[in-house]
Amino acid sequence: MRAGKYQICDCVDMMLLLVFFVGACGAVEDSANCEMLGSTEFPVLSKEGDITIGGVFSIHSQISKPLLSFTNDSESLICSRINFREFRFAQTMIFAIQEINNSSSLLPNISIGYKVYDSCGSTLPSMRAVMGLMNGQERTLDKTCSGQSSVHAIIGASESSSTIAMLQISGVFKIPVISHFATCACLSNRKEYPSFFRTIPSDYYQSRAIAKLVKHFGWTWVGVVRSDNDYGNNGMETFIAAASHEGVCVEYSEAISRTDPSWRVERAVRAIHDGTARVLVAFLAQGEMDILLEEALRQNLTGLQWVGSESWITAGHLAIERYSGILTGSLGFAIRKTLITGLQEFLLKVNPSQNPQSDLLREFWEAIIGCSFKSKFYVQKQCSGSERLEDNSNPFTDVSQLRISNNVYKAVYAVAHAMHNMLRCGPNVALFKLILFCYEASIPNGEQLIMNEQSTTWASESPKMPHSVCSESCLPGFRQAVIQDKPICCFSCIACAAGEISNSSNPAECSRCPLEFWSNEDHSQCVPKVIEFLSFVETMGALLTAFSLLGASSTLLVLCVFFRFHHTPLVKASNSELSFLLLFSLTLCFLCPLTFIGRPTEWSCMLRHTAFGITFALCISCILAKTLAVVIAFKAKSPANTLMQCSAPLQKITVLSCTLLQVLVCVLWLLLAPPFPFKNTAHATERIILQCNLGSPIGFWAMLGYVGLLAMLCFILAFLARKVPDNFNEAKFITFSMLIFCAVWLTFIPAYVSSPGKFTVAVEIFAMLGSSFGLLCCIFAPKCYILLLKPERNTKKHMMGRNQ
Repeated sequence: MRAGKYQICDCVDMMLLLVFFVGACGAVEDSANCEMLGSTEFPVLSKEGDITIGGVFSIHSQISKPLLSFTNDSESLICSRINFREFRFAQTMIFAIQEINNSSSLLPNISIGYKVYDSCGSTLPSMRAVMGLMNGQERTLDKTCSGQSSVHAIIGASESSSTIAMLQISGVFKIPVISHFATCACLSNRKEYPSFFRTIPSDYYQSRAIAKLVKHFGWTWVGVVRSDNDYGNNGMETFIAAASHEGVCVEYSEAISRTDPSWRVERAVRAIHDGTARVLVAFLAQGEMDILLEEALRQNLTGLQWVGSESWITAGHLAIERYSGILTGSLGFAIRKTLITGLQEFLLKVNPSQNPQSDLLREFWEAIIGCSFKSKFYVQKQCSGSERLEDNSNPFTDVSQLRISNNVYKAVYAVAHAMHNMLRCGPNVALFKLILFCYEASIPNGEQLIMNEQSTTWASESPKMPHSVCSESCLPGFRQAVIQDKPICCFSCIACAAGEISNSSNPAECSRCPLEFWSNEDHSQCVPKVIEFLSFVETMGALLTAFSLLGASSTLLVLCVFFRFHHTPLVKASNSELSFLLLFSLTLCFLCPLTFIGRPTEWSCMLRHTAFGITFALCISCILAKTLAVVIAFKAKSPANTLMQCSAPLQKITVLSCTLLQVLVCVLWLLLAPPFPFKNTAHATERIILQCNLGSPIGFWAMLGYVGLLAMLCFILAFLARKVPDNFNEAKFITFSMLIFCAVWLTFIPAYVSSPGKFTVAVEIFAMLGSSFGLLCCIFAPKCYILLLKPERNTKKHMMGRNQ
């Protein structure tokens, strides 16, 4: 598979070519002899060529640090425990170089050599390795130090801290360094590391992707553990910032290093074990992951949901039964895997016979075959060198998950194309993919995390997704309340106030319902407020309707009685025309409350008050006319027939003029500021009161005041005529009726002002019915009593008789 099919992150283009020539051709003139100080560093694998590419890999994973002294030379570093995965990276680099050397189109007639150094996963060997790559193995350079660097570009290293250490030296000479595995976001600083490139995305994207992954499953309470180096510290810093933005809280943060004493690792695992978070985000390099797992096994750390970084999540040596109780169901992100044609066949040919002088090849063979080339009595199996690698299942020959190896492959081709001045780089695409999720940083936010549809096994081989929160989510109708001295993910749930709701997960504040809505019982949604008005179907409305109809029916019954006895002296003495008009107006007064019951409309609001004012004005005008007739008759000195002729027109004028004046008041009210229906939401917050706005309070009180004025005038006149010397003194009954009428309406005023909602209407209806029944009973009940029960008293002689 040719390198032209790959995209290289951080855009290794003509800039790399420029850096390459600046670094390779720089020279320092010096007239003195040039001599190397210190011991010479030799590569573990090498081959001569016209162009040399350096490689730095963590071929060994353990290192014994020497004791440093200011008086003696430091002891040499001893690296042990070969890492098959890293050794595969080194062989992938050699394979790519061999493939390019065999190409007729890429760097034709130019051979590429290589020098591979072992960094042992530590910064000190990495610094020695980069010095060895730049200096070469010659102790002296003739008479001057003028010359070229030993290598033209460096592939590596596998750790961010080691890469940073290398760049501190190689960067001075502008030697390009292309890393396949150093993901620290700090390395993206072009000002500080102008000659650094990489074929792996920055941890800036991975850390944010992990934060979105954790939030996706609702894990708001997590623990974190990281490598105590540039990779772990920078990656975790980005993750914590992104997690805070996503609303995820970190319970604890532990840092370990592969060189830490055992008690530090033990303390970190104990903190993880004692934590309440059920999800652990592990931003660890392989070295730290190995020691952490060993200590986790010792302390029986199980039941956690692990979320891992790309450095260990796809490491084959961790997918063994020994760690299954701990790591089963782990999630994380990794680089896309690919296929490198011919690589497996190349790896299967690696053999100590390729270079009998190579200690590394012999060590590799002994470790992977499980034998020894030394002929000693305690060696169980002797190595012959003819064993077959394909007969052993191991991480070195496993090419089914080529991810980082592909980055090495692309890095070599990047250097070759830069030298050939042909590479054209596409857009910088940061892309992770692993197991369950794909995170695409180049697409819009909210769509970057994509889950593959497949069955999932979580921590402890459970089919159920783990639950990890500091506080359980608040139910609908509750909001979060911060607990003092606790992270924001630890909160208490407080019920929303009346009129407020929460229908989302863990809201910080409850939402207030719109003006015409109110919260339901569990405060989970806004529902329309209860509409309140005095209706015919409710108990109070039905009772008022019944009394209204009863009053109207009683008045009509009295009207029938008067009509039946209209020829009798009593009815004639009561001024039958005014009595019939009074009974008609009383009937309207009893029916008037019906306009106050029911849903207010524009027409009903205008009708109810004007009808009330006019009908009551007509009623009181009739009583006033009857009272005037009594007073005039009592004070008159002229003959009776003359009196009757004078009083009849006066009564009609009185009724007409008093009623028309009220009609004028009502018409002006309707023209200038008529009553209208409106929704009262201020009086009761939990319900809407439908009522009639008066429009103009002046119009209402003028109408009501005019009725009161007529009633007071009528009361005064009736009171003056109360001692008329007749057996039937109508003025006395009018006096009682007006007394009741005034008492009712004087009581109505404070009750009307203070009554809430529909009770305001009820109070007004009570006043109308009470005053109407008072008039009916006081004025007509005594007359009906005589007409129906005492007919012997219904004579002219008796009517003209004097009171005893």
